[in-house]
Amino acid sequence: MSNTDTTTATRSRASRLPETLSWQGDNDGFLRLVDQTLLPATVEMRDCRTVQDVWEAIRMLRVRGAPAIGVAAAYGLCLGTREHRSLDREQFLRQIEKTGQYLRDCRPTAVNLAWAVQRVSSLAGETAGNSDKIWQAMLAEAHAMAREDADTCRKIGEAGADLIPDGGGVLTHCNAGALATVAYGTALSLMYVAHERGKRFRVYADETRPLLQGARLTSFELAAAGIDVTVLCDSAAASLMKAGRVQLVVTGADRIAANGDAANKIGTYSVALAARHHNVPFYVAAPLSTFDRAVPSGDAIPIEERSDTEIRAGFGHQTVPDGVHCWNPAFDVTPAELIAGIITERGIIRPVTADAIDTVFDASPSQH
Repeated sequence: MSNTDTTTATRSRASRLPETLSWQGDNDGFLRLVDQTLLPATVEMRDCRTVQDVWEAIRMLRVRGAPAIGVAAAYGLCLGTREHRSLDREQFLRQIEKTGQYLRDCRPTAVNLAWAVQRVSSLAGETAGNSDKIWQAMLAEAHAMAREDADTCRKIGEAGADLIPDGGGVLTHCNAGALATVAYGTALSLMYVAHERGKRFRVYADETRPLLQGARLTSFELAAAGIDVTVLCDSAAASLMKAGRVQLVVTGADRIAANGDAANKIGTYSVALAARHHNVPFYVAAPLSTFDRAVPSGDAIPIEERSDTEIRAGFGHQTVPDGVHCWNPAFDVTPAELIAGIITERGIIRPVTADAIDTVFDASPSQH
């Protein structure tokens, strides 16, 4: 049974969004996050005091979005090892590995989760001193990752804001905004920066079945920021493009292979195909931490399959007859040849090729 505590924040939709996640307190603190399963009707904060709480929050999509999952996992590793600081160094490092593997197994597709766990674990192994000193360094690293994520997302927005068509329409799929990161978001960061610069445009948000992240989350945060947003059924996206109402498509990503193939929420591939047919540029916005250069192409990206209940009886209402099978992959892969560019904190990668990606990483050797 979880020891998670919850407190309800009484905020109107038009008010500033609460922080997606943050560490509360000092060494004896805990991770506080917005429970995104309750949005948009209720804004409720959830306090995670154990690694089990963090695992459950990630698995149940209370916190979601590759960058946010990564930072949450870093804090989860700290929570899961905090009580073991009296162990000797080698025993403590083994506990870190055990806890890290527990977190890695939570959701397989978003590479940021494994990346964050590995970054904190590696730092622990390189830190001299006793277990308590190692743990202190781990917590400091998790804090640094949270700060870096906000800074990285802002840079992504600044790198891609000029792509937003003044007076035009932008289509996005799923939620790659402030709710998917520590701040700003990836795909939505472009829109926030463009909005700050005075551009006026309309965002079309696919509702993103079966869990409706676009309808529940993307429209929620864009409306709160004063950005014009319209929600549409996923199956209406191609018709909207045909009508000439979309000049740009931009989405986030949960893992990008070495050749530029990008995994994102199921349905993204269909949007990219429609965009290509209608000559609408399709961009992906993601930090360098989302690249998995150990994976040569999208064919090797593991695709999480979730419970058929999300389709059969989404949000508690049965829509599929008993005995009928459901298939519920959480992600699909968009081939690099359909992507006009990948917007990162170091600029836009285009064309999207393995060589172009290598050039970015060769200029930033600390990233992966």
